[in-house]
Amino acid sequence: MDDLSPLTVNEYAVEYHDSIDSTNRRARELASTGARDILVLADRQTGGRGRLDREWSSPSGGLWCSLLFRPDRPVARMPLLTLAAAVATTRAVRTVGVDAGIKWPNDLLVDGRKLAGILTESGGERRREPWVVVGIGVNANVARTALPEGATSLREVRASNGEQRSVDRNRLIRRLIEEFDAVRTSDDEILDAWREHAVTLGQHVRVETPNGTVVGDAVDVESPGALVVRTDEGRTRIHAGDCEHLRPVE
Repeated sequence: MDDLSPLTVNEYAVEYHDSIDSTNRRARELASTGARDILVLADRQTGGRGRLDREWSSPSGGLWCSLLFRPDRPVARMPLLTLAAAVATTRAVRTVGVDAGIKWPNDLLVDGRKLAGILTESGGERRREPWVVVGIGVNANVARTALPEGATSLREVRASNGEQRSVDRNRLIRRLIEEFDAVRTSDDEILDAWREHAVTLGQHVRVETPNGTVVGDAVDVESPGALVVRTDEGRTRIHAGDCEHLRPVE
């Protein structure tokens, strides 16, 4: 696709593929060679994966990318980069008229349907410079027939609003990376922006965690990305889990 093969995006070199198994896998491979500041970009993935190694449908027409860089923050702060990527993606898709919101911690929803997801990975041993890969998948110009159940795309949402043109993915990825670089420099800014765009806060939720199920009201997010849920026993901070929205808090 000629709208998705730029030579550079902001300060990042771009490695473009018409088709690849996984942009995150390729970015990790590049990280192992000492590479930095590279955006791996693809029109289609054949083996995309999300959180908990779940299959991620990645048909042609989507925006599938992984940003490799060397972090300037401790590894323990890495979950904040997932929040930053969610904020950046939300801001980018809103520039094309799609009013998405963030479901904790890393999904973008439109009217309850999944539009995009984020998978952040990090590595590097003590003797080697740490690296971070932020993988972002957006159902951009994906046809309705190619979408999995419960998903939507920028094309579908825009069509429902009377806009028939496909999204310029080149322009979209540039805006997304620009927003990511702008917001990720400040922890407080990340958290404030995430709260602003969140659809999870104010919901009665059920969260499946490694230590059991937590049910309560989602009231806040705290560094480095923990969801704060108010239960009958008090407030609980959840660092990892699958979140289900049950209903808005009355």
